[in-house]
Amino acid sequence: MAKYALVTGGSRGIGRAICLRLAKDGFDILINYRSGKDAALAVKAEVEALGRTAELLPFDVADLESTKGAIEAWQAAHKDSYIEVLVNNAGVRQDAVLPMLEAEQWHKVISTTLDGFYNATRPVVSKMMRKRNGRIINMASVSGMMGLPGQTNYSAAKAGLIGATKALAKELASRGITVNAIAPGFIVTDMTEGLDKENLEKTIPAGRFGRPEEVAALVSFLASEESAYVTGQVISINGGLYA
Repeated sequence: MAKYALVTGGSRGIGRAICLRLAKDGFDILINYRSGKDAALAVKAEVEALGRTAELLPFDVADLESTKGAIEAWQAAHKDSYIEVLVNNAGVRQDAVLPMLEAEQWHKVISTTLDGFYNATRPVVSKMMRKRNGRIINMASVSGMMGLPGQTNYSAAKAGLIGATKALAKELASRGITVNAIAPGFIVTDMTEGLDKENLEKTIPAGRFGRPEEVAALVSFLASEESAYVTGQVISINGGLYA
């Protein structure tokens, strides 16, 4: 039977790298994206070139009805299968110091991360519980652990996601489902474009930004059978920036 993994925000950056790594691990991939269909189609072609199937699931994770509708429609069309791995990767940055932070920027970042976690996880987890197997991997951030100036909204969202990870892990552990968070530092993606890379690298003990493939390798482990006793954890991947 095919094994399926759903990656939200899977059309670019870390999400793209995760899709490709899980395809190499033998999963068929459900690629979620909100916009940028061409990029999602490119990832689909890359997954298929690795010998796995890929399907596009376009929806905005912050929108409850569209997220629920897309996932439930897929489940109805695949009654003998289920989403075994869910990677809640979708996120946005809208940085500003708090006196300049507009309400729209606050709510957009919070809703994408926290509402997105709820909206995507709830329709997936019931089937995992019936199968007594599953992996939920939430993409947090070093910002949610140490706080970063200009990212009050992003730090709040990612810190909330860490709390949700720990709570849900306790709810699901007896059902054979693990729930973990990954907290990347500075990774070379379009999310870090515009940052002062040269000066920021001086603050990182490893002396460089990370690569999306390095984050994807950690996802690969957490999605595997070998990680069955790892749950409720926040694993940093940041070159020593915050230890």
